[in-house]
Amino acid sequence: MTRGSIRKYFDQYDNNCQVGSVIMLVLPLSRSQTMNTDNRITLFYSPQTRASGIRVILEELGAPYDLTVMNMKIGENRESEFLAVNPLGKVPTIRHHGSVITEQVAIAIYLGDLFPEAGLAPPVNDPQRGTYLRWLVYYAACFEPAVMDKFAQHEPSDPIQSVYGDFDSMLRTLETALADGPWILGERMSVADVLWGIALNWTMMFKLVPERPVFREFADRVTARPAFIKVAKEDERLAAEHQAVADQRTP
Repeated sequence: MTRGSIRKYFDQYDNNCQVGSVIMLVLPLSRSQTMNTDNRITLFYSPQTRASGIRVILEELGAPYDLTVMNMKIGENRESEFLAVNPLGKVPTIRHHGSVITEQVAIAIYLGDLFPEAGLAPPVNDPQRGTYLRWLVYYAACFEPAVMDKFAQHEPSDPIQSVYGDFDSMLRTLETALADGPWILGERMSVADVLWGIALNWTMMFKLVPERPVFREFADRVTARPAFIKVAKEDERLAAEHQAVADQRTP
């Protein structure tokens, strides 16, 4: 894959969406039919972005949700309607009980706690809660900044000043945490595993993270699950539809 095609992917992955021709999809409740419909989530969404991971988490939780689908290929994230919801114009963004929650990890923590019956988030008094939060925040605070610095070919900072130290140490630390498996919390799967499995899958795909056995096996466990397969398949369809709309607008 060329650097140009990687750039196109990252632009799509990172710029995200707006509201012009918004599509509202009401998803079947499945397992979530047994849950309180007062907890229904609205997910502002574009396929094949960070929002995909949040949608997989919703599926794993069995949570009731609606999608507000936006076509980022035609720049829908910069229109006023969505900017009024999230001034950065970014997905994932969710709305719940009138409140807006942004930032992928914040949303993941919020949803795991909102649906405790799914068993994918240790409660506050659980001995594993600290480990769970550590690795969720490590993703946003260390992994993503390191990967984006590598992608942009930024000159490495002094490890003492860098938020993630250095790239190799950041990865070794993660690899050690995942080595015992099968999940970050041992035999107990959590929201953190979904986030990490998807992140490792796409960063290895684009050669930003080396395909070490621990990373590959962990990502494969997540991407083999029905929730990921469902979202990936629907994302392919939505992405193709969005590209067709964008192509029609090209002079």
